[in-house]
Amino acid sequence: MLAEYITRFLVVLFGYAYPAFECFKTLEQHPGNTRQLQFWCQYWIIVAILTVIEMVGEFLVSLLPMYGEAKLAFLVYLWYPKTKGSDLVYDTFLRPLVMQYEPDIEERFRNLRAKSGQLLIFYLKNFTEKGQILFLDVLRYVVSKASSGTERIRGRGSSSKNKKREKQGADELEDIAEALFATNAKQRGSRQHK
Repeated sequence: MLAEYITRFLVVLFGYAYPAFECFKTLEQHPGNTRQLQFWCQYWIIVAILTVIEMVGEFLVSLLPMYGEAKLAFLVYLWYPKTKGSDLVYDTFLRPLVMQYEPDIEERFRNLRAKSGQLLIFYLKNFTEKGQILFLDVLRYVVSKASSGTERIRGRGSSSKNKKREKQGADELEDIAEALFATNAKQRGSRQHK
């Protein structure tokens, strides 16, 4: 288990942090060095594709023995100055494959970009509505537990005046929560009819 965490740390350090810093140095210290910039672009394209493959085949990847160590070795191979594996992997495997399917990929991304705004609005709307309902349910639960706890403390003989005051306090608390979320009149009306 400890070896797995060490491997993950090394992958982050030598597969992401160090190459990112080297890429930064290339941009800042040698902005006109297009060959070095091309090398780092190739590296990050390969890493991005590797990450997508890992996410899609996560179950299969988890079954492979010593995958983390192999990934670490591959990432170092890609950027190591003596091997510069990014050039070989990109030019030999990746470039021909992507060039073959580039028009299809471009069309799919264009459609995805067009629909992404609508999708984002849909998810934000559903999240806020469901989050509001969840918050109000939790608030009602807390208020009901608080009022039942005070009844036990006072005993069964609590007056109707105290019960009425507790109900008003719970209603005020719900009204404040609803005002915070600016719920519409239909939701308030349906709650009062219950």
